[in-house]
Amino acid sequence: MFLVGEALVGEGNEVAHIDLVIGEKEGPVGAAFATALATPTSGHIPLLAVIAPNLQPKPVTLIIPKVDMKNMKQSTQMFGPAQEAVARAVADSVAEGVIPKGRAEDLCIICGVFIHPAAEDNKKIYENNYAATKLAIKRAFAKEPSVDEVLSKKDVTKHPFRGF
Repeated sequence: MFLVGEALVGEGNEVAHIDLVIGEKEGPVGAAFATALATPTSGHIPLLAVIAPNLQPKPVTLIIPKVDMKNMKQSTQMFGPAQEAVARAVADSVAEGVIPKGRAEDLCIICGVFIHPAAEDNKKIYENNYAATKLAIKRAFAKEPSVDEVLSKKDVTKHPFRGF
């Protein structure tokens, strides 16, 4: 199993954009998970999602910052509201049956998290990342969008940040 999910929630500097992959620990997602955790790069240090210290969700989830973290403010936003939001969204997805509870130990998630460098409101960072992660997980398991949806919307939809 190899599932992909994406979601954008919120607006302004506190917008959350989540890209994630879900797969077997013993498969390519598990290999990528271990490799990413073992090979951090400056400004993009992978971190485990945790609800609180010493309480990680199942499936185990690795967060990869999508923006270069350059200062303690950005690091604290990632290692705080975003980290907890992603972890709680994973745990709630299991509790709600979106992620099968019986598969939680066998799966892992790699989650790219965007936090705008000018973001200020930690509550909105939390809320938007929680909602975006839950939506991305739901969409991954539902295999959304469908090919038909993509084909029907591709010529009438535009990316909100394309600039024109």
